[in-house]
Amino acid sequence: MKISCVLLTMGNRPAELRRAIDSVLQQEGADVEVVVVGNGADLPELPEGVVTLRLPENVGIPAGRNEGVKASAGDIILFLDDDGWYRSRDLARHVHDRFAADPGLGAISFRIADPDGGPDQRRHVPRLRAGDPQRSSAVTTFLGGACAIRRTAFEQGGGLPGEFFYAHEETDLAWRILDAGYDIVYDAEAVMYHPAVAPTRHEDFYRLNARNRVWLARRNLPWPLALCYLGTWVAITLLRERSRPALRAWFAGFREGWREDAGPRTPIKWSTAWRMTRVGRPPII
Repeated sequence: MKISCVLLTMGNRPAELRRAIDSVLQQEGADVEVVVVGNGADLPELPEGVVTLRLPENVGIPAGRNEGVKASAGDIILFLDDDGWYRSRDLARHVHDRFAADPGLGAISFRIADPDGGPDQRRHVPRLRAGDPQRSSAVTTFLGGACAIRRTAFEQGGGLPGEFFYAHEETDLAWRILDAGYDIVYDAEAVMYHPAVAPTRHEDFYRLNARNRVWLARRNLPWPLALCYLGTWVAITLLRERSRPALRAWFAGFREGWREDAGPRTPIKWSTAWRMTRVGRPPII
């Protein structure tokens, strides 16, 4: 099984990008292709053999990654942020062997480690009760820049929703991968490095977070679950967030999510919702 690693970059971190690429090229025991997508940005000189694609404008994270997948040839797709890198040279072989051994495995979410030795962040463990980050388990979503996806599962799930631009695009695809009958796992042995950064650093974080959460529910959930899911997240946001500007931006995005087209609506099966519940994360939170 061939592996392709898709790296999306805005062209503003050339040293970090080269570190990420080198960590992929240094993988041993697996056939790995590197595809670098310049998301509305020129690319620096890159090692020989790296596939490059320059998009004329910044189309957002999911659409940019979709273009990278189109330009790739792998049976397994790795997504890696340009400021992340792989710790072990055996990661690709480990991922290959897991997919080869289990035809029903659709995606693997990696463990993200702090390169400065800090503790693993709870938000990087894609389950409700994060617990020990070094414990692997079945999950219902994955981390967009720290994952591996079987190409057939990616294609059956319809790829990432390009209109999301940023936030929750992984969960949208994950739910459709699950609905297609595949499994998703969090693999604590598959480790990558990424600096500890706050997601709120993005200017439109609160607005897009809320808008895309509404779109996620409208696109993928039966209406009873969609309304429960959104009601739960309104309550969680009110309990968590104390900043009035942040709340204003969040609720503006929430309203936008109802007003604007969410894309095609293909609700998951109730049996899929039950599978998700048994895994530990019912699709109401």
